[in-house]
Parts: sequence; structure tokens; C-alpha cells
Amino acid sequence: MTTENYQQFMDNFDLKQIEDQLAGSMTEGFNACEEICDKWADDPAKLGLRYEGVMRDASDHTFAELKQRAAQFANYLTSQGIGRGDRVAALLPRTPELLVVILGTLRAGAVYQPLFTAFGPGAIEYRLGTAGTKLVLTDAANRFKLDDVKDCPSIVLVGRDDAGSAYTADVDFEEMMATQSDEFAPVRIGADEPMLQMFTSGTVGKAKGVAVPVRGLMSFFVYMRYAIGVEPEDKYWNVADPGWAYGLYYAVIGPMLLGNACHFNEHGFTPESTYMMLRKYGITNLAAAPTAYRMLMAHDDILQDDDTFELRRASSAGEALNPEVINWVDKRLGCPVMDHYGQTETGMTACNHHALEQDIVRVGSMGFSMPGHRVVAVDGQFNEITEGETGQLAVDVEQSPLFFFQGYTWNEKDPFQGKYYLTGDVVVSHGDGSYSFAGRDDDIITTAGYRVGPADVESTLLEHEAVAESGVVGKPDLERGAVIKAYVVLRNQFDPSEELAAELKTFVRGRLSTHAFPRQIEFVQELPKTPSGKIQRFILRNLAREEVEQGQL
Repeated sequence: MTTENYQQFMDNFDLKQIEDQLAGSMTEGFNACEEICDKWADDPAKLGLRYEGVMRDASDHTFAELKQRAAQFANYLTSQGIGRGDRVAALLPRTPELLVVILGTLRAGAVYQPLFTAFGPGAIEYRLGTAGTKLVLTDAANRFKLDDVKDCPSIVLVGRDDAGSAYTADVDFEEMMATQSDEFAPVRIGADEPMLQMFTSGTVGKAKGVAVPVRGLMSFFVYMRYAIGVEPEDKYWNVADPGWAYGLYYAVIGPMLLGNACHFNEHGFTPESTYMMLRKYGITNLAAAPTAYRMLMAHDDILQDDDTFELRRASSAGEALNPEVINWVDKRLGCPVMDHYGQTETGMTACNHHALEQDIVRVGSMGFSMPGHRVVAVDGQFNEITEGETGQLAVDVEQSPLFFFQGYTWNEKDPFQGKYYLTGDVVVSHGDGSYSFAGRDDDIITTAGYRVGPADVESTLLEHEAVAESGVVGKPDLERGAVIKAYVVLRNQFDPSEELAAELKTFVRGRLSTHAFPRQIEFVQELPKTPSGKIQRFILRNLAREEVEQGQL
């Protein structure tokens, strides 16, 4: 498809045209596996997954193979009484088995729930317990984390022979799959019924549950086609982990929805492994967090002066790109990189669109409303602001037919005000429908592309016997964007020490996750609070910024 004028496309946008791209419909319902796998499985050679392994050889997997494997897993779920509306979780790395679990869960009409492999037992227990999850799949490397999960659901183990004698009672994934039929008719569910069970970090209390309805597929389609600009011939790779929203939505479901193979690199992110993937698979369309681009730029010396890649387009989401990174991507990777904005709750909603002509693309700007959405900014009285003013980014729900967020799953306070969904992000209006990010109006920390709620880290610290109080903020960091810093008040019988700080870091890393532990801990006598006793994190943030300005990294 040739590029079109952005405003003309927006004026003529028709939801029915997007619905017509899918096998299901708003009235008859959809099945996500049917949409992202079955549709392409008639071609026996068409690839759905290209996998780069750590302990096993790289492998390619066709849509036809994935369809059969998904049917086998769906049959197993049905045999266990698991189906429509039931949550099925996976604590798995980026392997072919992970994709089979995702597809099979969706095929059965059940709800897929991702668990990031860096999560510790506490984070896992909270998510499984809150969601009422019926089944969890994991592998030998992560199985031990479930030992300490209270009321853990049934477990299916990938690679049971590698897990040791303690887990011989677990159901072995491959043995189970071998007994199942590879025929299973996909279960279509209502457009507003859930297909994914996500959790998003908050600033007060625990992570909030977000159920993504199956009609969200239409939003995913529009983002992939017009913002990412994926073409049928593209070799597309999204670096993001499928344990998080951007990876699950747009590294797995998104490309397969358009008939493109997804790429799984089981190796942890390094500049070396990233360049290897770009070269080996001839990647033409790349998506990653700003941290990834910054780390590539920081290791520019790995590249030779005459190195070239096949990239046509690159996209970034999570935080604003700076001009240095944008210029480096253009010079060294040989393609333009565009900023995009979204949330777990909503998917992507504001973008600089690769496949739509925009008269203006501002450096560092999140861009314009994605088709199917009307994104605005409002003041404290919820009036839409004009050029040069600062306000909170919002979605006009009444004029956003692709908006799919239905409110948090378990009675948390919903961020709606009248017809507006409030994102909690502060932006500057350019007066032409585009916006630039200015900051959060709450305390969410974005570190190395991950969004971390300080309340989760604070509550985990409080589980340690030495901690009386804690306040957690993001401290600016050149490479990661921010690092997590904790200000800790100790109980009377404990004394500050480097050893205790190291112990607290290890404690949070083990209970919560490897990305959400405080890399810096400062022991203090008291925390700044409001008269009502609420921690004033903005004061702590200012202290952290002052440290950076004074060279105290």
C-alpha cells in the first residue's frame, strides 16, 4: 500500500474496513488464534516463528505447524475443564513452547496471562492469586519459583527431565502434547470478552489487572500496519519480551495478525546478540525500547565503518528518544526511527506513523493520534488545552472506536473522567494534534524500558525485618533512563551498612524481579510526608536529581 496523507486518512477512517480484514466480526465474535495463525496456515511453507535458542539450535516454525500444536494444547486445556474466560499463565522464556501456549490458550477461548521470567515468587503469587489462574506453565530454569507460591494452580513443566527429581509429579509438556489430537475448532468469543490478562504497575498499592478484550485485535492491526509500517515482505523483529504488554501485543500477536513471522531471541539483550539477529535474519523492520537503541549507540565500537544492515524502518516505544539517538540510528543502522506512545491499558494510541504521510515529525514528540483514536490533552478542569500549554494526555473515548480498555479488572479506581480516559502522563500540546511528553503526574518509574510502580518495591522492602519505612523513586541515568533508588528507614535494632544494603537489594530481586529491585539504597532517619502521612516522592525525586547534577551517580 502506498503512503497516504495522514489527515485525509484520519478523516476517512472506517472501522468496518479494519473489521473486514479479520475472519470474525464484532457481532459474531472472534478467536485470536484463528486470526493470527489459522488464516495463514494453508500455505505449508509460510513461517510463523523464527527462533534463536540458547541451549538448542535455531529453528523455523510454520503457521501450519503452530496451528497443529495450538490445537493439541487447546485439547489438553479442554480435558482439564479449562476454557472460555479461564486464565492460563506462562512463566517461560522466548521459546517455541511459549508461542504454542499462547496460541493454544487463545484457540480454546481461554485467557492468556504472561509472567515475566525475571519475576520472583512474590510477584508471581500476587498475579496468579488475583487472577484466579487455573494453570501455569514453566520450564526447568524457573520451576523453583513456584515452590513458594501459596495456592499455586496446576503446573505443566516444559523439559521436566532437566528439572530434577523434586518435580517428577509435574505434568510433562511434551508427553502431554503427544497424547492430544491436532484438530480443535477455534472457540469464538464475544468482541468484549477477554483474550489477555495483563497487570500494570501502579503508584499506590499493588499492580492493577487489565483484561484485554478480543476486539483489541483491530487496534493491534492498525498499529502494526500504519505506525510500525509492516509490509508483507518485511522481516520484522520486536526486541521486547512477551512477558510485557509491548512484547506480547506487538512482538507476537501484531506481526502474526498481518501474516509476518515473529522472531524470538532467547538470549538476553546485548549489543552483540542484537547485531547478530539483524544480520542473520536480514531484519528490515525493527521495534525496541529507547534503552536498546541507547545501548547500541554506547557500543558503537562493535561496528565497522563499512557495516550495513537491511533495515528500512525502526520504531521506539516506552519513553522519548533524544536527537543523538535518532541521528545515530539514521547514520549507523541506515533507517529512520519513529517515536510511539501507549500503555498496557490501551495499547498504542499516539504515534509518528511510518506508513502514513505526516507533514510534521518532531524530534522527541510522541506524534499524532493513531487511527481509530482521538488523543487530546486536558487541564485540571478537564478542558482541552491549546498550543504551548501543558496538560494531561487523555483519550476521547466517545470518538475513539478502537479504544478497548474497559476498566481495571478487580475494582480498582478507573482513570476515567466523563468521556476522557486519563493516562497520567503530562504532555505539551503543539496545537496541531501532536504532543510531546513532559513527565508523569504520578510516580511510575521507567527504567531500561520497563515501567515499575514504586509501591510494589516499597511494599516488598517492608517485608524485610530490618525495614520500617521506604520511599522509592527513579533517579536519572544516562544509559537506563532511570535507576530505582530506595530511601530506607530502619527499625531501631538495625544499623545501616553496605552489607545490609546489598541484602535488601537481593531480597527485593528475589521476591519481586530482577528489573524492579533498587540499584541504589540510601538509609535515612525519616521520609518526607504530607500531614496525612503520604510519602512525598517528589521531594525524594528532587534529591535524586540533585545527586546527579552534583556528579553523585
